[in-house]
Amino acid sequence: MYVASILNMAQSHKILNSHPYLRQTLDLVSDKWVTAIIYVLSQGTKRYGELHREIGDVSQRMLTRTLRDLERDGLVKRKVYPTNPPTVEYSLTSLGETLVEPLRLLCQWSINHFHEVETARESKDNHIDR
Repeated sequence: MYVASILNMAQSHKILNSHPYLRQTLDLVSDKWVTAIIYVLSQGTKRYGELHREIGDVSQRMLTRTLRDLERDGLVKRKVYPTNPPTVEYSLTSLGETLVEPLRLLCQWSINHFHEVETARESKDNHIDR
């Protein structure tokens, strides 16, 4: 079992290095603000202020930057209406919608295993402190 795990890890490392965009994509979807934005937008189109309120503790600068990155990556669509002041709405693109289910599964895994992870951390931290 242990040898198989080592071989699987080596194979995974090879895969990560053989696909130049894989690591970038994994970095993108593992960002906490990206996951929050994708989740909120999965519930429907939102204006900037709505996004900011629903996400909560994100700074305006970070929200703006993350939205621009997601738009650049083709995951979020930004629509500007010619009003004064301009009204801007954000929604998921069809590509962005393909991320909803994998992120939902990851969130469910986190909920299901949170206590196990916490117990392991506490055990390790207590062992290190001695």
